[in-house]
Amino acid sequence: MFVLMRCLHHPGQDGPRDAHRPAHRAWVQSGGDGTAIVLIGSALLDGNDAAIGNFGILEAADLAHARAFAEGDPFNRAGIVAAIELTPLPDSFQAYRISEPMTART
Repeated sequence: MFVLMRCLHHPGQDGPRDAHRPAHRAWVQSGGDGTAIVLIGSALLDGNDAAIGNFGILEAADLAHARAFAEGDPFNRAGIVAAIELTPLPDSFQAYRISEPMTART
């Protein structure tokens, strides 16, 4: 299934986010050690271009796997994430249009 993941961060997390970004990127590239495939994702910004979180479109076996991916992210484990929102996408979601997933398919 495909899932839209939104992770909203606590305010004032620029320093911790910078410190944990390499581990976060490794987590995304590994798909959370195979928990999910990240098709695409990025930072979320407010109206003043300040980072307020991140999003991703995941391919996962089910919502439990998507949640395990989100909860295992180093940003979440470091206490940066205030809330995780998971929204299932319809079966008609055109994932094939994302030509280079962030997590390699094995």
